[in-house]
Amino acid sequence: MKHNRLVLFGLLLALIASASAPLRAQEQAPSGKSGGLAPMQPKQFPVGVQWVLVTLNGKSVGLNQPTLQLDAQLRMRGFGGCNTFSAVAYPLKSQGLAVGPLALTRKECAKAEMDLEKAYLLSLRTTAKWEEREGGLILSGQSGELKFERALF
Repeated sequence: MKHNRLVLFGLLLALIASASAPLRAQEQAPSGKSGGLAPMQPKQFPVGVQWVLVTLNGKSVGLNQPTLQLDAQLRMRGFGGCNTFSAVAYPLKSQGLAVGPLALTRKECAKAEMDLEKAYLLSLRTTAKWEEREGGLILSGQSGELKFERALF
């Protein structure tokens, strides 16, 4: 008799646990249909997109616009205003970005182009955060802010 009560009690506990499992799942992961918010997914850095620099620290860069692209293998390439460059970049949590040392060609250009390139590459190398806003890409760090638009070519 005592054994039958234990078996019955165990079955009753199992029944209660199985009946409440769907309720716990709904509480932990609310669906859009019940009015709850779905959990936020982390943003992914836009790889494979060619970007053209529009402003550097709020100033327009003119016609000789530097470019940037990050491929799926995390290789960053672009044009600095005079020279081409490459680096390894690592998208991090919370929309962080780490850019490794830059390799670049050694072409000499006019002073204005070289100054733009130096400021651009310094800002790019010290970038800490990225965000997409209104179809553009913004990179920011200790040396300034870079605003890009998608390239048309």
